[in-house]
Amino acid sequence: MRSKSRKESLSDSRDLDGSYDQLTGNPPGQTKKALKQRFLKLLPCCRPKSIPSLSENSVEDEFELSTVCHRPEGLEQLQEQTKFTRKELQVLYRGFKNECPSGIVNEENFKQIYSQFFPQGDSSTYATFLFNAFDTDHDGSVSFEDFVSGLSIILRGTIDDRLNWAFNLYDLNKDGCITKEEMLDIMKSIYDMMGKYTYPAMREEAPREHVENFFQKMDRNKDGVVTIEEFLESCQKDENIMRSMQLFDNVI
Repeated sequence: MRSKSRKESLSDSRDLDGSYDQLTGNPPGQTKKALKQRFLKLLPCCRPKSIPSLSENSVEDEFELSTVCHRPEGLEQLQEQTKFTRKELQVLYRGFKNECPSGIVNEENFKQIYSQFFPQGDSSTYATFLFNAFDTDHDGSVSFEDFVSGLSIILRGTIDDRLNWAFNLYDLNKDGCITKEEMLDIMKSIYDMMGKYTYPAMREEAPREHVENFFQKMDRNKDGVVTIEEFLESCQKDENIMRSMQLFDNVI
């Protein structure tokens, strides 16, 4: 992407964010706007209350596009790498760029954005775990490519794809297995995120009890860790887990 001329880069970014229609040269219609509203309500990096409106031939839009510090891959390449359509990618990019004008989001920004969805609790620790799962190259930032790649797996991936992504989220040190300590950290972060004022009230010992139940079910050979093979096999045999995985099928 960096080898392209500025004019080509500008064209790719306008194509991706949907600020013009390649066939007609006109701004997108109302159908796209309605679709965008649906997407933005789902994104941890996009707030639905602030929807950008890009005008045709806008000087401000061109200035913004010329000053972003990271440009995403071309639209066709992202279509090949994910299971999103052209229009869906355009909607996602406009929302991402609205919240992250630089084209990337760091951990602190990610935590700040995520906290808006859980004002009743402390979501910072869980947001860090989630950020690390999206930051697959471990460079301390999440680009639009990172974001849509993870989102594509969560929303459009096979059951195995989604379970592998979940395992990677729980495997905090990325050593290929989940320990009780890692799972306890995950569960505590979830309970902290949900807040102390839930009904019925969450008991203090609930996270540890959840971990024990998890390992009793998942740790087949009782060696104190859960491998990816044990995780996949156990989840695939659990009707409740399979049902929860399928809830994502028609989200978008």
